[in-house]
Amino acid sequence: MIYLDNNATTPLAAGVIRVMEKCLRENFGNPSSGHPPGRNARKAVERAREQVARLIGASPKEIIFTSGGTEANNMAIFGAAKRFKAGHIITSCIEHPAVLKPLKYLERTGFTVTYIPVNKYGIADPASVVRNIRTNTILVTIMHSNNETGALQPVEKIGRSSRERGILFHTDAAQSVGKIPVNVNKLRVDFLTVVSHKFYGPKGVGALYLRHGVELAPILYGASHEKGLRPGTENVCSIAGMGKAAEIAQKELKERVRNMRGLSRMLFDKLRGNIPGIRLNSHPSKRLPNTLNISFPGVIGSVLLDKLKHDIAASTGSACHEGRHTPSPVLKAMGLSDEDALSAVRLSLGRDTTEREIKRAAKAIVKAYHDLRLKT
Repeated sequence: MIYLDNNATTPLAAGVIRVMEKCLRENFGNPSSGHPPGRNARKAVERAREQVARLIGASPKEIIFTSGGTEANNMAIFGAAKRFKAGHIITSCIEHPAVLKPLKYLERTGFTVTYIPVNKYGIADPASVVRNIRTNTILVTIMHSNNETGALQPVEKIGRSSRERGILFHTDAAQSVGKIPVNVNKLRVDFLTVVSHKFYGPKGVGALYLRHGVELAPILYGASHEKGLRPGTENVCSIAGMGKAAEIAQKELKERVRNMRGLSRMLFDKLRGNIPGIRLNSHPSKRLPNTLNISFPGVIGSVLLDKLKHDIAASTGSACHEGRHTPSPVLKAMGLSDEDALSAVRLSLGRDTTEREIKRAAKAIVKAYHDLRLKT
């Protein structure tokens, strides 16, 4: 099977597996304990903190380990809300549910939220963010890249505007870190979400970048782990694996970008040359180098993937409830019709995707598509 669902999750890198195996055997101590086994576990955690920090241009002291992206997003959003107790928040209409659902909850408790629209490429306008800033705006949260379309958001411009006005700024960079260069200082963010399993690390671990000097109210209560913001004994071996994945990503990043961009272009060209009328649901260049969200005219994306289930692993943004398909809210926000949104498939390449696999995948997709069209 050709794996083209790397935006959902990535396989563990070999180096990550080795680090985690060693950690499982040797670093069994509680990292809060003062004896040698505990100190060894603490060293593993702090080494990982340094590795993750280097990948995003941060200081190790600015990295808070979490259970993943959802917790990191919740920590930033609810932590800011609890600090201010009331106010206005700006976000985009295409955020991940781990951002949108916390904001919907806050609306029910008295906060107000503005949802910025996106253009036909799925990109928010930074000027729209500025226009919607109010005197009581406490937080802006805009994702770095969209998980479905790969569209890159103008985070640097939004970060500059927010910083100038003294407004806290959070970006969910789950899909970007490890795929493209991400630097917290260049982006001028106060909080940034990092997810391990999107760049060949383990699941169940992530991190929140918290800019030095910025305060967050805790949303969990317990002991003083992770500056008191994430109490509970650290998941040492998964954190060590995340650190190693970050180290590998930093070394490979330029090559990853070059390879994935070239292969995704090859795949799209082969599909476009054999399937008239397909459309790319994203910006031609301002998107992740590994991501293709494509609408296939006249078919339902999930049906096409089902026909390919023995050849290709990929995904679609639509959901199926009780036998009924519903279009992706992200694609609808971009102006796609229900028909075009339901015909979309996301193909996300990885560091191990080969040219041979791309040629095989294109051939299989073209055949499956035309077989389906013959039946209609």
